[in-house]
Amino acid sequence: MPLLQYRASTLKTNEVIREYLVKVLLSPFSLLYGLGVSIRNLLYQKGVLRPARFDIPIISVGNLSIGGTGKSPHIEYLVRWLKEYMPVAILSRGYKRESTGFQLGQQFPSVKIIGDEPYQFLSKFPDVPIAVSENRELGIPYLLKSYPDTRLVLLDDAFQHLSVKPYINILLTSYEAPFTRDYLLPSGRLREWRSSYTRADIIIVTKCPPGLISTEASTLLKEINLASHQSIFFTEYNYQLPYYIFNPRYRINWNKEMYVLLLSGIANTDYLELYLKDRVAHVQLLSFADHHWYSNFDLGQIKRQFDELPGPNKLILTTEKDASRLSLHRGYLIENKIPMFVLPVEVNFLWNEEQRFKDTIAQKLIEFKS
Repeated sequence: MPLLQYRASTLKTNEVIREYLVKVLLSPFSLLYGLGVSIRNLLYQKGVLRPARFDIPIISVGNLSIGGTGKSPHIEYLVRWLKEYMPVAILSRGYKRESTGFQLGQQFPSVKIIGDEPYQFLSKFPDVPIAVSENRELGIPYLLKSYPDTRLVLLDDAFQHLSVKPYINILLTSYEAPFTRDYLLPSGRLREWRSSYTRADIIIVTKCPPGLISTEASTLLKEINLASHQSIFFTEYNYQLPYYIFNPRYRINWNKEMYVLLLSGIANTDYLELYLKDRVAHVQLLSFADHHWYSNFDLGQIKRQFDELPGPNKLILTTEKDASRLSLHRGYLIENKIPMFVLPVEVNFLWNEEQRFKDTIAQKLIEFKS
């Protein structure tokens, strides 16, 4: 074996060993965390704690892991479809916002007040009520008081919020990192025991690789082992052409001579990097923590790394969620003529299953009784 190949293999082996040892060392803390989760869930199962129910259907979209399953594109899919038939609203937690309590996006259209993901929703759907609240049980009545014509509420990232009983519970899990192969925090990324998946009415396996055929998904189907009341669907990302951050109408095409600085403050970029690999000459990743608030220092670092990219055919690419936070630095980006582009994304259902998904949701909504 060549020396460089041997060293690479050794480094990979050492990394796997370190990861395994960390999980073993953290496993007692995971058990304590899991015990607390189990006690809370049991209190709801036994009726000691009772979830709130509402006179309109509530659809929850969430996951078992701490991020990276693509909740935002799936919520956007539901909004685009359902708002054509009924008045829809979105209630989110507003993670890492600089405010507390219930805040209405239409009243405070600021990314700092409502958070990056709700701000992204508001930018795309200005006619759809967008609100944030840490307490969903209190947030829904406030939202309905502000918009009494609302006939459906979408709860963003609410699978663990048992204080509200959703009428339809949608659980997302990514194809490459499904909950069936993960562990409880802090040794893994799960917020609940794997068995909690049975609360879901619909499971969506997201970020499937291009060209995935149904037979290749059979192993994961066996791992999940659907309950009798559950349906499952598989989706993939459909990236659109990137647009200039301050002018969505100005879009560009990819070319094989382009150098890209990929700026990311999201949970996982593997899927995005794979998409770019065969479309541009080179991708350099500059990664920050999920929901990171970019500082002036960060902008200087971003500009330096961009300037160091070779050739004139280069740009900075970021996600829609990051763009919400980067919009706070509009003056700096324009003044320094930084070509910051945003990569929009939508979801596609695999194997012509979109209509079955819509029929599943529609049938349950027809059966709803307040």
